[in-house]
Amino acid sequence: MKTKITLLIALFMGLSVGFAQDQQECMTKLSLMTEAAKAKNYEAAYPHFMDLRRDCPKYNKAIYVYGEKILNDYIDKSTGAKKIGYINDLIKMFDERMANFASISPIGEYQADQCQLKYDNKDVLGLTDQDLYNCFDAAYKADKDNFKNAKSLYVYFKLMVNLYDSGTKTAQNLFDKYDDVSEKIEDETAYNAKKLNELINKEDSGVALTKKEGKYKTFYGAMVDAFDKVQEGVDKELGDRANCENLIPLYQKDYEANKNNAVWLQRAMNKLYQKGCKDDPMFVTIVKQKNTIQPDAGTSYYLYVITGEQKYLDQTMDLETDPFKKAKLYYKAATDFKKNGSYGKARQYYQESLKLNPSNTNPHLQIAAMYASSANSCGDTNFNKRAVFWLAANEAAKAGSAGSKYVTSYNAKAPTKSEIFSQGNAGQSIRIGCWIGRSVTVPSL
Repeated sequence: MKTKITLLIALFMGLSVGFAQDQQECMTKLSLMTEAAKAKNYEAAYPHFMDLRRDCPKYNKAIYVYGEKILNDYIDKSTGAKKIGYINDLIKMFDERMANFASISPIGEYQADQCQLKYDNKDVLGLTDQDLYNCFDAAYKADKDNFKNAKSLYVYFKLMVNLYDSGTKTAQNLFDKYDDVSEKIEDETAYNAKKLNELINKEDSGVALTKKEGKYKTFYGAMVDAFDKVQEGVDKELGDRANCENLIPLYQKDYEANKNNAVWLQRAMNKLYQKGCKDDPMFVTIVKQKNTIQPDAGTSYYLYVITGEQKYLDQTMDLETDPFKKAKLYYKAATDFKKNGSYGKARQYYQESLKLNPSNTNPHLQIAAMYASSANSCGDTNFNKRAVFWLAANEAAKAGSAGSKYVTSYNAKAPTKSEIFSQGNAGQSIRIGCWIGRSVTVPSL
């Protein structure tokens, strides 16, 4: 018995020592890989990375973080068969990461990374648009919540457009995918805007942000800008493929089969409105049907568009409780007022949009544009007419970097220093009339 116990202890100790040695080797190789990779000496890092993948795949996520950098460097510096080999190895490494660190390697993120890698190297890999679309589509459907890469969302839709243009996908496929991607972009924009607004409101209340919060503010702002640009890109890709001439017959054909499908009705309403088809009877039919089966802020707004009755616009704002969506509705209404020349009301609604979503600086630019276009009609003298451009510049400046070029343009149209000197009104306040009803201070010399 004592002999058996002794053997068991010896075996256990042997396993423990072996395990400790393995752990030490993993730690040593990880340290060597990390130091070399940080110095961008990827050739030195590569053999340690390959050993770690084979012998210590679950040891530390840094294996895969630095491994991505290492393999991308090898991909960039190689050609032909070797390049293809490294590309395929990086794709394989993403699979390994998802298998070994599943909790911090969501499928939607890393499968999308695989697809993006394939797309970026589609020529050398010999992949078709259909191959690539299938890849992105599988990642999107497998884990939509974590499919958050702005560039990949754009590419995903661009591939759908290519397939539509080649006759592989139908118009309904195209419009459905546009709605899918746009809704995803809106969700990501809303999330980042909410986080950004929390930090903006904290600053506005007089509380200084910590260094970490300052970095988060920059990050969330960059993400909002990125998704805004992606939406612009997606809209540009769709282009005239979705116009009244194409949309109305499609919706007429599919209406009976979908008249009790609230999602279909909502998307059809949105598309017809976006593409300027709101005067067509089909738009009215769809809006009224949606309001019958599922009335909400969206249908109330479109009833306002159809009737022009303020009660529906007021109802819209009462029904919508989500601040981000409500801000978008105020912005949409303001833009309609602006197009119709109702600048005073447009400004009011743009300002309401700003209160709800201060991270969206576009209302400042729209208000500034209205000021600038009203210079001749709202100023009583030549000097005062041009002084309106100071007001426009001040408003554009509130948009931060997005407004910088407009600030320069508006200031160039305002009175010069010599004209201010001739007027003798430096530092004085000028009241601007008509709908603007604001004062602007003449710059000091």
